[in-house]
Amino acid sequence: MFRIALAQINSTVGDIRNNTRKIISYIKKARNRMADIVIFPELAITGYPPEDLLYVPEFIKYNLSALDEIRKSSQRISVIVGFVGVDKSESLYNSAAIISNQKVVGIYNKTHLSNYGVFDEKRYFRRGREQSTFRLLNTSIGVNICEDIWVDNGPIEKQVKQGKARIIINISASPFHIGKYQKRCEILSRRARNNKVYIAYVNLVGGQDELVFDGRSMAFDPSGQIIARAKSFNEELFIVDIPLKKKDFTYVLFATWKSPEVIQETYEALKLGLSDYVRKNGFRKVIIGLSGGIDSALTSLIAVDALGRNNVSGLYLPSQFSSSLSNRCTATLTRNLGIKLITIPINHIYQKYLMCLKLSRKTITLTNENLQSRIRGNILMALSNKTGALVLTTGNKSELSTGYTTLYGDMAGGFALLKDVPKTLVYKLVSYGNYLFSNKINKFPIPEEIIKRAPSAELKPNQKDSDTLPEYEILDPILQAYIEENKNLKQIVKQTGIAEEVVSKVMRMVDRSEYKRRQFPPGVKITPCAFGKDRRFPITNKFFLSH
Repeated sequence: MFRIALAQINSTVGDIRNNTRKIISYIKKARNRMADIVIFPELAITGYPPEDLLYVPEFIKYNLSALDEIRKSSQRISVIVGFVGVDKSESLYNSAAIISNQKVVGIYNKTHLSNYGVFDEKRYFRRGREQSTFRLLNTSIGVNICEDIWVDNGPIEKQVKQGKARIIINISASPFHIGKYQKRCEILSRRARNNKVYIAYVNLVGGQDELVFDGRSMAFDPSGQIIARAKSFNEELFIVDIPLKKKDFTYVLFATWKSPEVIQETYEALKLGLSDYVRKNGFRKVIIGLSGGIDSALTSLIAVDALGRNNVSGLYLPSQFSSSLSNRCTATLTRNLGIKLITIPINHIYQKYLMCLKLSRKTITLTNENLQSRIRGNILMALSNKTGALVLTTGNKSELSTGYTTLYGDMAGGFALLKDVPKTLVYKLVSYGNYLFSNKINKFPIPEEIIKRAPSAELKPNQKDSDTLPEYEILDPILQAYIEENKNLKQIVKQTGIAEEVVSKVMRMVDRSEYKRRQFPPGVKITPCAFGKDRRFPITNKFFLSH
């Protein structure tokens, strides 16, 4: 039996000292569990992605010193860990160190550098050229990094055919988006089956700015069957015993976890992304602008789940257009969640603005509407300054896509939890969150009145989102086809069956709102194409597919 420990850890970018301490602690845990080898994620020492920290010479130096410290801690065990490698010409590599009993026995440099979507590795790293194998405990092992195993006829084939590898170890930092886990399973299963080899795959876990790494490290046998799987969105050290005899697929499984449904895994990604962003950036508390609507309600629920109710405050800022329903919904929500509610009416401030700007009190123009939103943004940020709490922006992807949001108003804040969450998905997440909390407090924290009410910004009498936007059940399929699938006008009309004038209007709204999206706070990426990290269109742009 060959005992492999997969150390699914949560590294913090730039915190090399504490990352190293964590790695060494996991080495000790693996040794205590009689593991032959312990493997860590891609760039575990530096955190992923380090971005332009890689241009800082001291950063590279500390990273190499940390590797040496890890080497010294590898008595009676082998370790594979991701770090930043450097050659004699001072070129940088995304590397894996293979360490055995206090000796570095080899270095593997990533061959296929990820350079699409959220990845920008060719900006920093040179690609590796060698796909060698390493012999540990009389077993030939191939080591590769993340993207290397996704590529057909890549390193794994050479490591198996030329190096006679019987076990492939892939260290990864693969961020979450909906459907990503299934793709990983498909790829890894195919590679194991086609090459008749065991695969041990370890993935990073934790939040980093807009990215969330979901973990779910796993192992496959030579028939392509999954034989071990770690938790999702949690740190874990789990052990896989791999038999070395051919056609003997017996294994010892220490942790098996059912693949979560899409809604559950999305909820957990948002929760982890928020908690890590707050913790890793030195905050303790958050403040949320409450409206009595479903977006701020979901943001509050996840914040309480991630941070604890004592670290979450709600700020309600009613105007003359705020309804009694909004007042009631806000009070019920905060009472159910057990969070502090601060109420500051803004009508007197709004009236002062109208007077100063010589605006009509009777005719409600867009300027009047946006003034209310910007007053709220000012107060939120002032309380953030006063208390040190991070403001959570509550806007969703559907609103951001179409520009249905106010610069320096409801866009004000430090972190936008729902930035990549379409409105129709918000409702599903609320249902899941309500179910989750009902087991703890014996009732649904988000009341039915919030869920069933028509979405409204309440910036003028009887206002509804549908006055400006199509119903969200119509809007979201258009946005998915245009933003995530890059479909043109005719293709979207054919795919969705929605009228051409509606599709064209939505596409124009998306095209004209890039300047707003550039100024939106960071938020958790949960779809294959998130604004900021994935979709980066020029602001000044005359090429519109809606024409």
